[in-house]
Parts: sequence; C-alpha cells; structure tokens
Amino acid sequence: MSDLPHFETIILSRRGRLLTLTFNRPDAMNAVNLALHDELAEALQFVSMDAGSDVLVITGAGRAFSAGGDLDHLARNAATPSLFDHEADVAKRIVYTMLDIDKPIVCRLNGHAVGLGATIALFCDVIFAADKAKIGDPHVHLGLVAGDGGAVIWAARIGLGRAKEYLLSGDLISAAKAAEIGLVNHCLPLEELDSAVDAFCDKLLAGSQYAIRATKVLSNMELKRVAHSVMEAGIAMESLSVRMPDHMEGIAALREKRPPKFGQ
Repeated sequence: MSDLPHFETIILSRRGRLLTLTFNRPDAMNAVNLALHDELAEALQFVSMDAGSDVLVITGAGRAFSAGGDLDHLARNAATPSLFDHEADVAKRIVYTMLDIDKPIVCRLNGHAVGLGATIALFCDVIFAADKAKIGDPHVHLGLVAGDGGAVIWAARIGLGRAKEYLLSGDLISAAKAAEIGLVNHCLPLEELDSAVDAFCDKLLAGSQYAIRATKVLSNMELKRVAHSVMEAGIAMESLSVRMPDHMEGIAALREKRPPKFGQ
C-alpha cells in the first residue's frame, strides 16, 4: 500500500490489518549492516504509530531470518570504534520500541537467527520456528559482550541458568531444542510455517483488540523494567569490548575459518 514507507533493506507489507516486516538482504542471509540496523529502528517506529494494523509479523527473505552482524560492517566498527557509538543508541531504540509496541509481534523464524537476529526474534511475543533453523547469540565468539539485548531476553525466556549456558558458550541450538526449553513457542516443518503463523495471526485479529493489547502491555511491564536497567550497562560494556584486541582477533578468525586465539 502507498502509505507504507520504503526502505533499502526492509520490506513492509499489509494483508488487511496484519503488517509484515521482512528483512530483505537474502544474499547476505539478512546479516545486519548499518543500513538494516538504522532502518529497523525507523520501521519499528512506524509500526508503533501505524493505525492500520493490529498484528505485526517479523520474518526474513530467503533461507535465513538473520545471520547477525554483517562481517564487513563489524570490521569497520572495530577499525573505527567511534562508529559503534551511533549503533549503541540505535540498538537501545530497537529493543525499547519492540517492548513499547502494544500490538502483538509474531516471529516467523524461517531460518537461522544469530546474534542480533536472535535478539530481535526473542523480543517478539510469540515465535514460530522452522525445524531446520538454529538460534543463538555468539557475541563471545567475536570477543564481544552480549550487550544489545541478549542478556535481557534470554533469561526472561528460559531462566538465568540456561541463559548463562548459551550466552557464555555462544552455542547455536536447534529449533527443536529451543522449543523444548521454551526459548521459542513452536517448532514445525518449513512447509507448515506459513499456515501456522497465518492461523495464529487470524485468531489475534479476530479477538478483542483492547484486551489483547492491554494484556501485552501488562505482561511486558517487568521485562521493560529489566531492559531499562540492563541495556545501558550492556551497551557500555559491548562498546568497550569493540575496542579490545579480542574483537579484532574474533573477526580475523571468522574470516580465516579458524578457532580464535583470544588474550594473545
């Protein structure tokens, strides 16, 4: 529809009062570069104010939901750490706006969700994951602090003990395991994903909109309190880690497809 804003890396589309936000860098597995990072904040702000929708779906084009930070983009930030300071503010906007949006946010996890991609997926209200997808937050593999929301949302979804296991190790887990431990709501074959997401969204769209939105607002109150208390420190710690040699080593190791040698 003509009332929807246009972006370079994101597609917004409507079906009735259902709004869909699609990451649109399929050739890069929807890895987050500067454009996608900035545009996501703007797109979410539009969603929060959009009077023409009652439910939002977030998904990815192609075979991935989002592979996390774009490697070239990470390398530029590491070479010029002051560039990260802008993204620190944008990262907070993304998380806070997702928590402030009162309409339900449904994640159509069509493929791997890594790093910031996982964080965005997990801040959605309900997650439907394709069974071949994997999810994880490997910030530590790059010598980075998981400061852009992972420390908030993983513990909220699966408890502190399990959250520490996955955030400290950086391990990716299968959608089936994620569903088993409550990290995502549903794991199902990719060919069944659309019908399941559509059915759930249609149920929400047919419901009492004030009751649904107010219930979400109440459910998010404690999560918002935690997010606002943790994100400032988390972003500051991640900004510090961007400036450390371990981060440069993590990027080099990933490029060279070898294990990193931290603390050298």
